[in-house]
Amino acid sequence: MITLLVIAKEPRPGRVKTRLTPPFTPEEAAALAAASLADTLDVVARTPAGRRVLVLEGEPGPWLPPGFEVVRQCAGGLDERLAAAFAGCDGPALLIGMDTPQVTPELLTVDFADCDAFFGPAEDGGFWALGLAEPDPSRLRGVPMSTPHTGAAQRARLADLRVRDLPRLRDVDTAYDADLVAKEARGGRFATELARLTAARGAGRTPQGTLAGETRPAATTTPDGQDAAGPAHDTAGREAGGAVPDTPARDARTAAPTHDGRHAAGPASGTTVRR
Repeated sequence: MITLLVIAKEPRPGRVKTRLTPPFTPEEAAALAAASLADTLDVVARTPAGRRVLVLEGEPGPWLPPGFEVVRQCAGGLDERLAAAFAGCDGPALLIGMDTPQVTPELLTVDFADCDAFFGPAEDGGFWALGLAEPDPSRLRGVPMSTPHTGAAQRARLADLRVRDLPRLRDVDTAYDADLVAKEARGGRFATELARLTAARGAGRTPQGTLAGETRPAATTTPDGQDAAGPAHDTAGREAGGAVPDTPARDARTAAPTHDGRHAAGPASGTTVRR
């Protein structure tokens, strides 16, 4: 069966969703990132799959449900880390990021019977999903990431394959994005957390959904949980997922914010951490 991969960062203040600050504080931005990640993992947990793997920079926290393997992101640029994620798969795999909490099990239930690849374009010119029937790291290595042309460049790497396109989605980079995505993900942790933070701040909203006084900046989506305005943070010294032995799950060394802004330590039971 298929392997579902989620590439993400531990939602720590100042390390995730920095383009939400302002109007949100680093702690609030991290709470929104944790809520988005929790929604994403919940959907993946409900999608039929042979394996579910979180490819993580940082430590697992209370947002991680049971049933996931955790592998560390390797060192290098984002293209290398995405390539390493696919290299750890023995068969068909679909990779997504942590910034599209509006995804559904229906979107992630893909069938490679009559195609070789799936590609999910993003509104900003990047991509939110990539599926390969035969995971080949060379399909990703060297693709320029975090540019307005990342999606087109990645799609071009699939030119010799039979490709099926998934619906175009918006990911969460800015407060403008957060408003629009929350409307598509009503009832989820992300939408609930955004509503709570907005109410607590007493922020005014324009009819277009932006925060008062905010302009809509350009952004480029890459499915890694980072802000697309700049290159990804490397994780030097960490090994690529899939190339290391199993170790028992353990509590996170650093407490991670939950979707309601509180902090708690430790992943859910039934989680395997691979180094």
